[in-house]
Order: sequence, then C-alpha cells, then structure tokens
Amino acid sequence: MRLLTKAALAAATSGLAFMATGVLAQDYPWQPDRPINVIVPWGAGGSTDQVIRVLTPIIADALNQSVVVVNQPGASGATGTAEVLAAPLDGYTWTGNAIANNATYHVSGLLEDTDVGDWHVYLAVANVPLISVPADSEFDDFGALLEAFRERGEGITVGTAGVTSSGGTAIAALSHAGGFDYRMVAYDGGGPAATATAAGEVMVTSQLAVEQAELVRGGRLKALAVLSDHPLELEGVDPIPPVTDWLPDMPIFPDYFGILVPAGVPQEVIATLDAVWEDHIMNAETLRTYAMTNGAVMAPAYGEEALAAVMPVIIEKACAALARDEAVNDPSTIGIDCDTRSLMD
Repeated sequence: MRLLTKAALAAATSGLAFMATGVLAQDYPWQPDRPINVIVPWGAGGSTDQVIRVLTPIIADALNQSVVVVNQPGASGATGTAEVLAAPLDGYTWTGNAIANNATYHVSGLLEDTDVGDWHVYLAVANVPLISVPADSEFDDFGALLEAFRERGEGITVGTAGVTSSGGTAIAALSHAGGFDYRMVAYDGGGPAATATAAGEVMVTSQLAVEQAELVRGGRLKALAVLSDHPLELEGVDPIPPVTDWLPDMPIFPDYFGILVPAGVPQEVIATLDAVWEDHIMNAETLRTYAMTNGAVMAPAYGEEALAAVMPVIIEKACAALARDEAVNDPSTIGIDCDTRSLMD
C-alpha cells in the first residue's frame, strides 16, 4: 500500500501522465500475445459489468487480442479486487470497478493493503445513484419516502450491492443528510438489487441509474429522485428530479467507473493502454451511446487527469465513512485529512 500523500500522488501522476497522442496502433510498445483478463468484482448486469463490457471490445480491437471479462463477486467487490492484486504483474490481469471503491477498501477494512496509489486509473463514465421503488409502491415522490424513512426507520428495506457499493454508500450518505435509519438488504450486484426491488423483495433501491434504466423505462420501477443537483435526463422517461429539491445541503459527488491496472506492471503496458485510451476510448461512439441511453455521463480520462477527477470523490467517500462510524481504518492512514477534506502533506 502506498500512502496518498501529495508527494506520492505527484509521483504517481508523473509516471502516468506521458501521453501517447499520435501513436498508431501498429506502433504500440506492448503487443499482448495471449488474452487479457478483466476481473469485475461484481455480478453480471450491474453498473460495473455494463460499462466494462462496452470498453473491452474496443480495447480488444485496438490490441488485436482477446479481452475477457470475468465476474467474481463477493465482499462488496473486495474478493475480485484481491484476486487482481495477487496476480502476476505482467499486464494480463486488470480490474473494472468504481474507482473510489479501490481507493477506500483499506478504510472499510475489506482490504488492508491497497489504496488508489496501487493502481493506474482509466476512466470511462460517471454514474449517479437513483432512488427508486417498485411500480406499485405506496410512494409516488421522494418527499413521501423521506417522511416514511424518518417515521419508520429500519422498517424500510433498501436493496443494494453491499455496504461499500455505489448504492450502499448512496443510501448511507442520504440517511446521514436526511436524518433517518433504514435496513439494508445486500445482493451480489447492482443489477440483482434493482431487479429484486422491482419484484417487491425490498421497498427501495439506491443503486445507479445505469442499473435501473431498463426497469424504469419498462414501468417496473418508479424513479423518485437522483442523487444530483440537476435533474436526470434518461431516454424515454420524464426528467427525474434531483434529491437537492428536498435536501438542498446534501453534498453531491459523481461515481467514476473504469479500468484499473495494478501498479508495477511493465511500463510498456501502461504506455500502450494510455495510447489506446487516447486513440480509441476518448471519443468512442459506443461509449457515448451507452452513456446517453443509460443516464450516465461520458467522462473518459487517464493519467493525471483521471486522478484529479476522482480524488475529490475518494476523499469524500473515505471521510463520509469516518463520519458515519463505518471506517475500520482512519482515512489518515491513506493520507486523507478529513478535517480539511484534502490530501495530507
């Protein structure tokens, strides 16, 4: 584990920041000679699985090599992530996840020896959580649901992909801002959590819009609010109001998703993936279409730009866990000062 000090972050970004602009496919310094595995530490159909399955065909075409998605759920994403960290540092094993998860597994205690400094970060999209209920729910707007949360507390069940998942952290942040309790029911991924909610197994889900989009469009879920300060424009659905209409002071942070490659792989692997991102991912029409269709924000980036985008989210997630007494390890142990919401010197 490398501490997230400002000096360490600067060193990490300097190593990642050299660009591959203008590099042609045939000039990529790394020519993989066997399939690359991308371990998705969540179930099939969830937000991570969806975006990784958009990215991998693009990368496979660019490298003229198979890129295989392997779903390995468990322990809120920690099981599959640990598998990647234990793999040989030869460039053939990557992971796909919400970037803030990998950065804060140490804080949650799920993985003791990793933080964002242990990864090369490649962003694809930013996602936002959606508060939805079954189509036949008694709740028709978020105000009524908020009132019920405050009155019934743990009598309201919320389906998520686990405590550290996007949905888990979203409902925790919402309960902190709204002053209520709830009872979480965890599933193997965001897709299963959304499907279970539509089936009436739980009363609410707080998973990401990309995991709920088809269920909302199909009338099986009612979307009550998006965890944003702007309405969510989802194709085929009326604009979904922002949660700040009811909780105007709630802090809002997007959740960035993409591919992470362990630090320590050969530098030619990173140079090549930088080039692939620049040449093929930054303006990929399939990624743009996916984002527009599913209520995500296209946000591809790599190197220093990617780290700069995700650091505020990482800091907020770590410090929110501390504020809710959910932190097993203090964020200061990975270089985050929660008093100032910044990196430590």
